[in-house]
Amino acid sequence: MQYRRFGQTNLNLSVFSLGTMRSLSSEDAFHQTVLHALELGINHLETARGYGRSESYLGRSLSQLDREQLYITTKLPPTADPEMMAGWIEESLTRLQVKTIDCVAIHGINTWEQLESVVEGGLGAVRDAIAAGKVGHVGFSTHGSTPLIEAAIQTNLFEFVNLHYYWSLQRHANALELARERDMGIFIISPADKGGQLYNPPERLQQLCAPFNPLELTYRFLLSDRRITTLSIGPARPEELDCMKPICDRDETLTSEEEAVLFHLNAYMSALLGATQCHQCDRCLPCPQDINIPEVLRLRNLALAYDMVDYGKYRYAMFEQAGHWFPGNKASRCNECGDCLPRCPVQLEIPQLLSETHELLKGKSRRRLWDD
Repeated sequence: MQYRRFGQTNLNLSVFSLGTMRSLSSEDAFHQTVLHALELGINHLETARGYGRSESYLGRSLSQLDREQLYITTKLPPTADPEMMAGWIEESLTRLQVKTIDCVAIHGINTWEQLESVVEGGLGAVRDAIAAGKVGHVGFSTHGSTPLIEAAIQTNLFEFVNLHYYWSLQRHANALELARERDMGIFIISPADKGGQLYNPPERLQQLCAPFNPLELTYRFLLSDRRITTLSIGPARPEELDCMKPICDRDETLTSEEEAVLFHLNAYMSALLGATQCHQCDRCLPCPQDINIPEVLRLRNLALAYDMVDYGKYRYAMFEQAGHWFPGNKASRCNECGDCLPRCPVQLEIPQLLSETHELLKGKSRRRLWDD
């Protein structure tokens, strides 16, 4: 296992971090997952107030372990109420059975209102807890827009950021670079799952990534980037951690063969989709019907080019169901007003593409696994 400095926190974290959202089938399974993670060299465990019994399970596991060189992050919702935030910190300390929480992340600064409220209110309680030795460092996680993420970084109030960034989703590249410039720790959220359900890739994607498997390639893409500190891995069972074993010591620069495969992936998409490919410039926004056009068309890109239809259905089903965690309406809300058309630099027939994507990806609605 390789370890990297987590930005200005100066914590030395393993390049994989154990996320505990999915390992809650039983307390014994949770504990065995934690033990296996430690055996593999993981020294950073992440939980959240909103992850069901995760904090309590983790606290009872920690009580049986040597905590030296083991780091804990918990995530707390954004709030304008400092007393509420202070109460949450005390509850997390009790559940985790620790005197100090190494890192607290504000969980989901996804809207401008949330950023304003936490900066003006709840963040003061976190700073007080840091001064009292109850919290070590503060950062934030986000599912928000790039301008919002950049604004949060530019407050200079946070020491790390939890970010969605993968080979298949690079719209936050500027935010990642801005975080590096501010010496922030950078934690990549769920590259195996949110990055494309790459633990179960479609045959076409496997063929395009050969001789590598898609999950291995996405891990290598991220770990070769020295700006990134650590990647979340969120197993439901202990054995799901083993997929990282071939990669956890490989954080060198991408090989020429790996670069060639990544180049071929992009070239294949461009050749297959041609003039219908969305290039993710976001200029089509805002949509009067509040459709997240770039994300809908990103899912179309992946479904058509790489046969990532199941992944597309998984993500598309969250529109209108997950609130600020996955904002925007389904593409079926398009009324063909044409507002977006003159802003598209490649003149996509956006209403038609939205309709086609809805037909391709529509299915049962799906909520987030945990709600805050």
